[in-house]
Formats: sequence, structure tokens, C-alpha cells
Amino acid sequence: QVQLLESGGASVQAGGSLTLSCVYSGYRYYSRYSRMAWFRQAPGKDREGVAYIEGDDTTTYTDSVKGRFTASLDNAKNTLFLQMSSLKPEDTAMYVCAADPYGSNSYIYWGQGTQVTVSS
Repeated sequence: QVQLLESGGASVQAGGSLTLSCVYSGYRYYSRYSRMAWFRQAPGKDREGVAYIEGDDTTTYTDSVKGRFTASLDNAKNTLFLQMSSLKPEDTAMYVCAADPYGSNSYIYWGQGTQVTVSS
């Protein structure tokens, strides 16, 4: 059974840092074409893509987190990370990891999410 399990969410003050982890199992990640990503969703708002990894060497970010967040993938540990610094109240959301093992335009596997709350 495919599983993506996030952890690391917490309540922090503005300016603080957190590192989120997503441990995946039940599928294979192929460096030539697989993708993984971090999304976030706040109450009343649509899900927003935060960071994307394609293969092993292409990482992109939404403009609002550039320079503050870093996504990385350690396939030896089956883990996707999101390092977050200089956190802002607007970063408050449920953070969810997702996977597209086949390099399609659809993330077909999703985790349950981990909550990040940033207080001013």
C-alpha cells in the first residue's frame, strides 16, 4: 500500500524555522522522470504548490517562498524534506506532500499533511 507520511509541523513565532519530512513507501522513485512536491492549504483557500522536485536535479518554488524554503529528496531514506526559515504568518497552512512516480502532469499519491502555524 502506498503511503506518504509527513511530520515536523509545529507552532512557531514569526521568523522561526522548521523542517518538514515526508517518508514515502509503496512506490518507486525514478530519477529520470518521477516528481514529488510540497503543497499547502489554509482554511478557505485553494491548495497551493510550494516546492517541486523533478528527477534528482530540478527544484522550483512558488514566488512567496523563494529564498526562504528549500526542498530536497533523499531517496536512500525514502524521504522528502522541506526546510523553512524566516517563517511568516501567511505561511500558516496544512503542508502536504505528493508524488508523481510516472512523470505525468498528475500527482496521484498524497499524504495526510502536517500543520504549520506561524504566530506574529
